[in-house]
Amino acid sequence: MVAALVAGGTPPPGFAAGPLAAARLALLRKRAGEVARRWPRLAAGLGDAWWDTFRRWADGRPGSGPLRDGWDLARTLRDRGTLPAPGAEELAEREAADRYDGRTAPRPRRLPAVARAGGAVAVQVAGRVRLLRAAQR
Repeated sequence: MVAALVAGGTPPPGFAAGPLAAARLALLRKRAGEVARRWPRLAAGLGDAWWDTFRRWADGRPGSGPLRDGWDLARTLRDRGTLPAPGAEELAEREAADRYDGRTAPRPRRLPAVARAGGAVAVQVAGRVRLLRAAQR
């Protein structure tokens, strides 16, 4: 049942597809809202396309928490060349501040770091992150 609701699995026998699809959509909307709260500039940069972009990306993927889901979505959009400038700046700042391998929870960086995304450049020194160059708009 859980796999059918959050990971796009097949519905269990005896459950109507319509109500299950409605519940699945509601959970996906809730998840999109949680990710938008953790990644506000990414969501704002996508504007009206936020919901469709998130839905297409998240459909069939199990959630891994709003921080990691947003990070994975931002990286996917960056790799496709469709990451909006505010999202690129947010991703660069997070990449400079934390280390995230895509499987385990992000961990704070201990050494100075420079990160780039979509033309944005961020640097982290002594735990403070600064955006050195804004993304091209």
